[in-house]
Formats: sequence, C-alpha cells, structure tokens
Amino acid sequence: MMILSLCLRPLLSLVGTNGMLEPWLQSKGLNDADQVLAYFAVSKLGEPPVDGKTDTNPEGLTAAYGKWASAIATRLHAGGLSCKVLDKEAFQKQMLEKLIWISAFMLVGARHHGATVGDVEKEFRPEVSSLIAELASAAAGEKGITFEEAMEDRLCAYSRAVAHFPTAVKEFKWRNGWFYSISEKAIAEGRPDPCPLHTAWLKELKVV
Repeated sequence: MMILSLCLRPLLSLVGTNGMLEPWLQSKGLNDADQVLAYFAVSKLGEPPVDGKTDTNPEGLTAAYGKWASAIATRLHAGGLSCKVLDKEAFQKQMLEKLIWISAFMLVGARHHGATVGDVEKEFRPEVSSLIAELASAAAGEKGITFEEAMEDRLCAYSRAVAHFPTAVKEFKWRNGWFYSISEKAIAEGRPDPCPLHTAWLKELKVV
C-alpha cells in the first residue's frame, strides 16, 4: 500500500494506491477521502518519473477524485505528468482496473519464476487474459458495476509501457487478498468460487 501526502492545505489527506483501500478507508470514516490513482513510477532516486501513457491511452491513465482533485492534477501537470479528474463512479472503475492489473500480472509472473511485466504480456498472454476476465467478472459482481469494453487491451498496453518491471505477489491484503476474500465468501455460502483460477494459482505458489 502506498500513501501519498501533498501539502495542498492543512489536514488534507491524499491517498494513492496500487491496491484496494476502500475497506480500510471505510473503517476510518474516510469514505470520501481525496484519492489519486497513480500511473507513474520512478525507477530510482534522481531519475525522472515514467508517466502512464500507453498506445491505447495516450492522454495518460493517472486520475484523481475528490474536492481537491483539480488541484492535484494541476500540480502533476506542472511536473510534466498527466492526470485527469474523475467523478466517484468513474474513479472506482479505474481503481478496480488497476487492482486487476497488478493482481493478474504479478500472479502470472510469479508462476513463471519472476518474469517481468513485459514477459507476461508477450509470452504468457493467454494465462493473464483468462485471469483478467475472471477477476473483472468477480469485481463487477461484487461492486455491481459494468466495466468499459476492451479492459484487457488497456491493461496489456500499460504492461508494455512498464515492460521492465519485475513481478512478485506481495502486499497480499491490499491486492490479491481482496479477490481471495470474494472467493472465501462465496465458498462459505455454498456457492462456486468465482475466481477458481486465481485461487488455484495462489495455492500453487503457497500464498494461501
């Protein structure tokens, strides 16, 4: 989990994540906290950030939501990074898409001895495609939403943009753990596991 704090004004808490923060925010009474979906990264100290611009989304993927979303977008634009301002529903869909991306690509990569994100997109596309579809269906059912078409294309395009990133299943509680909790709930209620491939591969890697 990543927490970003920017001094836009006193007491402003800005949250950015590569995982599912909604349950934690709700537990703290922060349902309407300003949030940023950060599609940029810095490889190491001193290097310029790599923006989340892809061949399917050349305008960039970073997004902000909340009262101060426009202010943070202005700050990021000033630093040469893209950022769009979204309403809560649109932001939630994009947040879930990124959660699906990191959960799917990290898990498939870990199955193949730590392949890079680019390796997964190029060499193991059938596996990651199946997992993306499974996780997207589970997330849509859990949240009662409908994702925009061509999610797989968007997520694979982002993977090409950050192809050198390594893969590993980590921060389980905030990433794959959210999908596993959906599986556990379904099984406890006597229903089929909505994410059987995901569950099987987590067990294969002895994550659960």
